Amino acid sequence: MTTTVPASTFETPLKFAYWVPNVSGGLVVSTIEQRTDWQLPYNSRLAQVAENSGFEYALTQTRYAASYGADKQHEASAFSLALLGATERLKVIAAFHPGMWHPGVLAKWLITADHLSGGRAAVNIVSGWLKDEFVKFGLPWLEHDERYVRTEEFISALRGLLTENGYSQDGTYYSIDDFTLSPKPVDVPGRPHPEIFFGGNSTAAQGTAGRVADWYFSNGRTLEGYEENVAGVLASAQEAGRAPKFGLNGFVIARESRKEAEETLREIVAKAHRPAVEGFRQSVQEAGASTKDGKGMWAGSSFEDLVQYNDGFKTQLIGTSEEIADRIIEYKKVGVNLLLTCYLHFTEETAAFGRDVLPIVREKEKDLARARGTELNTDLIPVVPGVSAEEAAAATAETLPEDHPSKVGVSA
Repeated sequence: MTTTVPASTFETPLKFAYWVPNVSGGLVVSTIEQRTDWQLPYNSRLAQVAENSGFEYALTQTRYAASYGADKQHEASAFSLALLGATERLKVIAAFHPGMWHPGVLAKWLITADHLSGGRAAVNIVSGWLKDEFVKFGLPWLEHDERYVRTEEFISALRGLLTENGYSQDGTYYSIDDFTLSPKPVDVPGRPHPEIFFGGNSTAAQGTAGRVADWYFSNGRTLEGYEENVAGVLASAQEAGRAPKFGLNGFVIARESRKEAEETLREIVAKAHRPAVEGFRQSVQEAGASTKDGKGMWAGSSFEDLVQYNDGFKTQLIGTSEEIADRIIEYKKVGVNLLLTCYLHFTEETAAFGRDVLPIVREKEKDLARARGTELNTDLIPVVPGVSAEEAAAATAETLPEDHPSKVGVSA
């Protein structure tokens, strides 16, 4: 499959984001040591380290029911506000479910968050796959494709309320009559309104993304799988006269050698919390199979894939810094604009990624742009001080609670 990638993709530097670990247990469902924590002190320092290491975005995940190894979780909108307050440049994306929020209430929250942060707030709209989170709250549960109908109406209403006065919409799920929100969001050059992210691998999700999203997020994918997703979104976007941007999830294991990185992956999987992964597997693969064409998220994921619950191993950001940079460039060639990353030891490894991987990526981006007959716009690359390994390690040590597994039972 050949996807036509816009020239602007090669002229514009890749953006980098990280998953906010606002849930307990880290980002892999494994008993391997993860020097990360779900509470605010750790996450505030992580956000500061990330923005000083070249990351432009953080994504705060949303969960209500304890699941797949995480028995504690903070609510995304409140946690995102705290992270915006702890940082100066980082954009924070908070995740929300249609059906649990009304688009008008979310629009008002988003405008306020945008003003409080000087124009750095964004949202990720999640159609929802965990049935228990809806039915046990007494909320209606919609079948797969109908959830995307509701999501499309939700995003349309959200954008309209953010940008228009006297906005009206007559839909199946959301009807709005001549409503104006004031103030409007912060006026940021080049941004018509706070960015709206949206994700999903299914055909229905791709169609919705093309018609209404600013950014399309995908779970981890192989190059071929991701190219297929991009093509589906672009087909929908072109019909609607739109040009969304593309993000991809990937779990990063950067080590001195590929052998060491692969050994780390094997250890993660070998120490997987099997009951949690199997329970998650059953839930999500039922969700994937519920699509008309069987192409929903996780529909083809193996046990190993699901140890990182957003299929992050599939992207194969595993190896030396040079090998990971090469892999990232291959994804840029098929249309990726943003890499959403996660790690075992977030603070230390985001700093290491900024120090060791990003400079190589930037040089390779310059070569790629020239090979495509253009130049990389280096003015768009964030200028950051960088974070040393010592600073990152100190940030972790200061913020992990005394009962954290990394500290318990450690002798002097």
